[in-house]
Amino acid sequence: MAKSNSFRVGKVRADLRGNVWYLTYHEDGRRIRRRVSSDRKTAQQMAAQVNAQIEVSAPTAFSFEAIGIDQLQERWLKHHEHVLRSSVHTMRRYRTATQHIINFVRCRAPRLQTAQFTQRHAEDFVRYLRTIEVAPNGHANTAKRPLLDNGVRYILATCRSMFVFADKHRHLSPYAQNPFSSIDLDRMPTDDARPIHLLTFEQERQFLEQCDDWQFPMFLLLMLTGMRPGEATHLLLPDDVDLKKRHLLIRNKPQLGWQVKTRNERQIPIVPDLVDVLARYIGHRKTGPLVTRRLIQLCPNSGSVFSGTKAMERAFVDHTERLRNADTDVSQRELQQRAAKQVWREAGAIRTDRIRSEFMRVTRSVGLPEMTAPKSLRHLFATELQDKNVDPLIRSELMGHSTNRDGGGLGMTGRYTHTRPETKARELERAMSGRAAILVAREWLKKQGSDSDNDQIT
Repeated sequence: MAKSNSFRVGKVRADLRGNVWYLTYHEDGRRIRRRVSSDRKTAQQMAAQVNAQIEVSAPTAFSFEAIGIDQLQERWLKHHEHVLRSSVHTMRRYRTATQHIINFVRCRAPRLQTAQFTQRHAEDFVRYLRTIEVAPNGHANTAKRPLLDNGVRYILATCRSMFVFADKHRHLSPYAQNPFSSIDLDRMPTDDARPIHLLTFEQERQFLEQCDDWQFPMFLLLMLTGMRPGEATHLLLPDDVDLKKRHLLIRNKPQLGWQVKTRNERQIPIVPDLVDVLARYIGHRKTGPLVTRRLIQLCPNSGSVFSGTKAMERAFVDHTERLRNADTDVSQRELQQRAAKQVWREAGAIRTDRIRSEFMRVTRSVGLPEMTAPKSLRHLFATELQDKNVDPLIRSELMGHSTNRDGGGLGMTGRYTHTRPETKARELERAMSGRAAILVAREWLKKQGSDSDNDQIT
C-alpha cells in the first residue's frame, strides 16, 4: 500500500513536495512553513518535536527568521548606527572585522545562512584567519602581512557580538548556541603582539630636547595630561582651556562633528610648568584650536578663519548641507564627519595623523625607530601615575576610562567615592613632579625668556 504524501502530528501538518517534506503550522498568529528532510521518519520526528513545543507555548525549532550573514552584518551595523549611536570610526572597525566572516562564507560555503553557522564553522573560521594577509592600516597600497594574534582575537570578539545580536533578534534557532561562545578568547595566547615602548627618564629628556619649538608644547601636553591625540587636536580656546584655574576640559562637540571616544567628558588639571609652556605657546590667540598647524604657529596671521566657536558651528551646518546636496547616497553621520574635517582644518587644527608623523620623526632622531605611536605617551602617563601610587579612582578619571560605578572595576567604592578637583590637581602635580618632561619644560621656558609668562596668563 502506497504511503500518503501528507500526515499530521497534532497542530503540525507535513506535506511531501517532490522528494522533500515540508512542515506547516501556526505560531504567534503567523503561518510558518519549513523545509525539513527527504526522509519521512525524520520529518515525523521533527513534526512531533515542533508540536510538543507548541503545546507548552515554547518557541519552536523553526521560529526564527533565516537570513544570510551579509544581511546579518548590515542589520547589526544599522542597530549600532540608529539605536546605539556608535561612533563612525567604531562602525568602520566593526564592518572591517565582520567582513572577514563574509569573505570566509563566500569562499567555503556560499549558501550558508546565519542559523546554519555552527561551532565547527567558527573553528574553521579561526584557522582561515590564521592564513590570510591584511594591510595593517587598511590602505590598498600598503604591504600586507598575516593577522597578529590580537587582530584575530578582535575579529572573533566582534563576530561573537554580532551573533549575540542575531540570537536576540531571532535569526538563530531558539535552541542553538552562539557558535563563537565555545571559543575561549581569554585563553588564546598572544605571541606576536606589538610591544608597548615606554620612555625611560633619559629617553624622555632626549625626546623633548630633540623637539623644535612647535613640536615641544604639543608633545609635552600629551606627556603631562595623558590625553588621546584626537582629544588634544579638538581642544578649543577659550572654552576648553583655563590657564588661570589650571585645567583643560575634554568635552563632546556634536555641534562640530566630534565626540570623545568613550563619550566620557572629563576635566584634567594641568601642572604649573605646563601652564607656563601653554601660555607662551598660545601667545595672543583668543579663539580657535589649542594645537595648531606649524604654519599657523609660525605665522599667527594665517590662523583660523573663524571669529569663534559659534562661527565654526555655523560653518559646520553649511558644509554639511552642501555635501548633502552633492551626495545623497551617503549617511548623515558620514556627511557630518566630512564636514567636520573641513571645518576643523579651516580653523587651523592639526590632523591626528600629522601628530603621529611628527612623533615618528622625533623618535627616529633619538634612535627609537620602533616607537611609531604617540599613544605610547598615554601609556607612559598611566604608568607614571601607577608608579607614584595615585589613587585608582583618580587614575581612572584622569585617563577618561569608565569607573564602572554600577559595581564592576572599583566596585561599590566607586558609587560612594567622589573626587574634588583640587585633589586630582594635587595628585597629578605630585606624580609628574620628578619627570624629565618637567625639567626640560623649565629649561625650554628659560630659553624662551619666561619673564613675560605671568603677564600672558593674567
